[in-house]
Amino acid sequence: MITFRFHALKLGLLLIWLCGFVLISISFYATTRILPPSYIQEQIKNLSNSVGPTVTIFAAARPFIGSVGSKQSLAIRSWLALSQDISVVLFGQDPSVFTFAASFGPGSRVSVEPDVDYTFLGTPFFHSMLARAQTSNSDISVLVDSETIILPDFISTLSRAHKLDHDWLLIASSRNVSSFPFQLDSDGKHWLGVNGEKIKMKKLQDFVSHGEWELCDENKIILAWNNGDIPLHNGVLPPFLYGKGFHNVWVINEALSSNFRFVFNASSTISSFFVNNLDLDPTTKSRKWENVGNSHLAALYGSLYFHEARYSNTIKLFKCNGRYYFGSTTTNIVYPLGSSKGINFNDLRAFRWSKHKNVLSCFDRIRSFNGNVGCSKRNQLMSLEPLVLPYSLELLLSMRADKNKNIVLAVSGYSYKDMLMSWACRLHRLQVSNFVVCALDDEIYNFCVLQGLPVFRDRLASSNISYDDCHFGTNCFQRVTKVKSRVVLEIIKLGYNVLMSDVDVYWFKNPLPLLTTFGPAVFVAQSDEYKLTGPINLPRRLNSGFYYAHSDNTTIAALKKVVKHASLSNLSEQPSFYDTLCGFNGSYRLDDDTCQEPETNLTVRFLDRNFFPNGAYRDLWDSGNVSSTCMDIGCFVLHNNWISGRQKKLERQVLSGLWEYDTSTRMCLLNWQRLKPVSYF
Repeated sequence: MITFRFHALKLGLLLIWLCGFVLISISFYATTRILPPSYIQEQIKNLSNSVGPTVTIFAAARPFIGSVGSKQSLAIRSWLALSQDISVVLFGQDPSVFTFAASFGPGSRVSVEPDVDYTFLGTPFFHSMLARAQTSNSDISVLVDSETIILPDFISTLSRAHKLDHDWLLIASSRNVSSFPFQLDSDGKHWLGVNGEKIKMKKLQDFVSHGEWELCDENKIILAWNNGDIPLHNGVLPPFLYGKGFHNVWVINEALSSNFRFVFNASSTISSFFVNNLDLDPTTKSRKWENVGNSHLAALYGSLYFHEARYSNTIKLFKCNGRYYFGSTTTNIVYPLGSSKGINFNDLRAFRWSKHKNVLSCFDRIRSFNGNVGCSKRNQLMSLEPLVLPYSLELLLSMRADKNKNIVLAVSGYSYKDMLMSWACRLHRLQVSNFVVCALDDEIYNFCVLQGLPVFRDRLASSNISYDDCHFGTNCFQRVTKVKSRVVLEIIKLGYNVLMSDVDVYWFKNPLPLLTTFGPAVFVAQSDEYKLTGPINLPRRLNSGFYYAHSDNTTIAALKKVVKHASLSNLSEQPSFYDTLCGFNGSYRLDDDTCQEPETNLTVRFLDRNFFPNGAYRDLWDSGNVSSTCMDIGCFVLHNNWISGRQKKLERQVLSGLWEYDTSTRMCLLNWQRLKPVSYF
């Protein structure tokens, strides 16, 4: 024993000598090379501290106003207080979110990411949020509700998980408390009581432990994962709306079914909670359709409808006597986390309960945590409510029109859904929000609702107008175009100016500021003339796929004549526009780009083709760089017409690079996605 103590003493003295030697060496190096003091302090810090994982916490922020703003502010500051290795990314577009992030000063650990997909009501898409979070360069990404307060044991848990030698997905439920009388100090380092006294973490954790587990509100579940090479789950995540149910449960269910990652429940090792809000959101009832949409997606995609995983069967992470364990309630076996050198799951030593009473006692305390028992999501998928937006056309127009009562209108059937989405994504990118979509069939209506577009049905539309052969010259095309003029007439009679734009019109910039300068009683339309010289308003050269109609008596009267002419014609509406407004064989032409309808005195102006080129003008679609060529001549838009067949039209637009939508992920192509390969067909 004396010999052992003697050797231990020598080893201790040797370690002290080594640390002193390192410090002296650093000091000597600093003296001779004149290194800054900050460098010396950093080296000393590195000798005593181990480097933890970098963590990025992502959250969808609501506007920072009232009690919601206060709750979010406290929650986010609690995240920042956990570690200097934590950064926060807030999804949001409201100005108050940017103001809040800026309050931390330049170079802070809080940033705003506005570039994810949103519905027309401003609800973020969960699949877009998750995709953005998966592009993080940090070791670990976290998705959490913006009002969830997190305490330091969260970092301890993530640090342990970071040592696993297998890609993993952590899930954790939060508690709710009726009140929380504590605040962080101005530096965000210490928790303070009502009287400003510092509160020990043990007291905070004891306070939180009296809160109720929020097991059935899956929106409060924390998701965390290491940013490895293995996906979270098999298949493609549907376009769930964030905070509207099913999305977290769907991801967990698919992750367990896919078995790509080690999925475990860390609820017992993470102190997270939120202050229960007893005030009901007044928009909940009117926006119930958002929850209905998520339930439709959960039933249609993945395995949740057929098989729902139970949280009670999920491997649990728990802590006992200062040590972490994984426990399986289905096998009654626990797995101790070993050394800091890394843990190999294939080499873990499992041991039976009977041999370790202390561990058994600890695990028994969390076995009662039965996850989603009593709040099955699968039962909610057995009987789905109809998917319907609760907005009339009049209400939708009032919600979407700009301050000058301008509306951009698109009309589409299901076969053109991808082109419609590329068009809508482009308008989002240009910050043009005052558009609506007229659905020609039930399939495109449901698709638009699930994609968050402001859509309404045309009840008078034919039932067979969305087939793949519905292109220029077909009977289907003739029926579709007649719907457009009829709907435009209906909208301008309601007092709104309409920019009618086919979904195959690519927008380089917003044309409305220019088009509105023509004033009332002037109908402005694209020319379909392909010749480089000569008049651009020759017979049948008015393109009814892009025009601006002002809401006034003159335009309404003239458009009524167009609709009536088209209803009696066996052709599409395009000849009816020209023959009615410019006269048969152009008899109402005033000059090379203007006509005037004599009965109503409506003036018709054909737009400059350098600004508004059709698909045949100057062979722009055949140029090596379509975008650059068009921008050089000042294009506002470029029409993808003068080509036969939907597939050819689609291929031409995609190959030109004038495409804004990834069909495989059902997301707009955003800045952080453009370096990744995407799918178009």
